Amino acid sequence: MTAADVADTERSTLAKAADENFPVAPFFLPRAWREDLVAVYGFARLVDDIGDGDLAPGGADARLLGVPAAEAEDRLVLLDAFEADLRRVFDGTPRHPLLRRLQPTVRRRSLTPEPFLGLIAANRQDQLVTRYETYDDLLAYCELSANPVGRLVLAVTGTATPERVRRSDAICTALQIVEHLQDVAEDLGRDRVYLPATDMKRFHVQEADLAAATAGASVRALVAFEARRARDLLDEGAPLVGSVHGRLRLLLAGFVAGGRVALHAIAAAHHDVLPGPPKPGRLRLLREVGVTLRGEG
Repeated sequence: MTAADVADTERSTLAKAADENFPVAPFFLPRAWREDLVAVYGFARLVDDIGDGDLAPGGADARLLGVPAAEAEDRLVLLDAFEADLRRVFDGTPRHPLLRRLQPTVRRRSLTPEPFLGLIAANRQDQLVTRYETYDDLLAYCELSANPVGRLVLAVTGTATPERVRRSDAICTALQIVEHLQDVAEDLGRDRVYLPATDMKRFHVQEADLAAATAGASVRALVAFEARRARDLLDEGAPLVGSVHGRLRLLLAGFVAGGRVALHAIAAAHHDVLPGPPKPGRLRLLREVGVTLRGEG
């Protein structure tokens, strides 16, 4: 591959930051934080793209990871190669440009492999597990798929303590559940259901009900139930915002407020998420950030 091809691969992944529900590295953060958070985002975005089969066409990422063309569509093979390249971040020279970008951040912030390995494990689990029997099973998945992100933010900003990590985990799990509620139809199209089976039975919801154009009363009641769980988790994690200062406090308030307004949008749609993710208004988000900063939420 030419240097231009490598640069294009890196840019195409990082460009997706503009489409995320929450700002990856907003302008008001110190430049050093922004650079490191973008490096962490590049890793997280690429591992999700591998797990979802959303890599750029042409197989450039597979070639960068040393995966033979015959196996370039095998997500488990790609994840194994990506994990091997991640380990080179800590003890060698990685092959993929996004992991080379991550290496200075890892060294500067003394990051450990565990949160990165958790995100890879979550995507590996997505290839093997497509249904969750209980809420506890879903929480265990969120421990891999979501909580490492918050832990990395605290590590990059040098603010991690056991209590802050606990609060951060609650926020990240809540945001993951909110995303699952927004994406019920999209996930079903990928043959994945993140609504716990025991809850579906409780509310008399069948998988066929999730494939409808609009939600019936049972699906709406189920979504409302899961939304309350997410709100309770956000409330549990919200004191994290008041435990930090300055621009980090604003960033964390944005995460909490983003989850709350997404839940409000779901409620405003009468919990009918099947036509697509209900979109919160920007003005309401700004108001909710203010409420969260004042600790009134």
